[in-house]
Amino acid sequence: MARRESYIESRSFLREVEELITWSDANGREAFTPGATALLVVDMQGFFLDESSHAYLPSAADIVPGLVSLSRAFWENELPVAFTRHLNTEDNAGALGLWWNDLIRVEDPLSEISSALDTSLGAVFEKSQYDAFHDTGLEEFLRERNVTRVVVTGVAAHLCCETTARSAFVRGFEVTFPVDGTATYDEEHHLATLLNLSHGFATPVRVADLVDAVRG
Repeated sequence: MARRESYIESRSFLREVEELITWSDANGREAFTPGATALLVVDMQGFFLDESSHAYLPSAADIVPGLVSLSRAFWENELPVAFTRHLNTEDNAGALGLWWNDLIRVEDPLSEISSALDTSLGAVFEKSQYDAFHDTGLEEFLRERNVTRVVVTGVAAHLCCETTARSAFVRGFEVTFPVDGTATYDEEHHLATLLNLSHGFATPVRVADLVDAVRG
């Protein structure tokens, strides 16, 4: 299968999101500081990264190097890292089973998190819904480590990442959402997520800026 061109680094996409990227705003949100912050890496599995998969997201591969750098920076500075792995059974799929043609099952090799990401740098949480907090123990993991801010990365930006960002917000966490640390089908879906989240839920930033901030 020929790999389609990614939109993540396209000039048109970057122009669209440029004015959204910020560390703080006039409403009093504090500029990003790495203390009490955790990194969430959502569903970076072969199901979405392997070209043989019908659910392949061509742009997902382009965010891997940034997530490798980001997860390493968090680990080196003793900040929590959490990876999620989406898995379903007939019993726990709920409405997902009605919406999608198939489920990601544990026996499917494509359900594994990409080997490019070192999951030993953090904890792995299995989830069954878009929301990474739903029946996973993720919130307890964060509370035990006195986390007050989460950085949401991974796929798909407009599904699991956006749902998780909103869920984190209603639980009282500040949310940071790297524009080039998330990916989905196309520019339109991704931009819609960024426009929605940046108006009341999350602060869009660049991965490189986050890495610099974490490393001080």
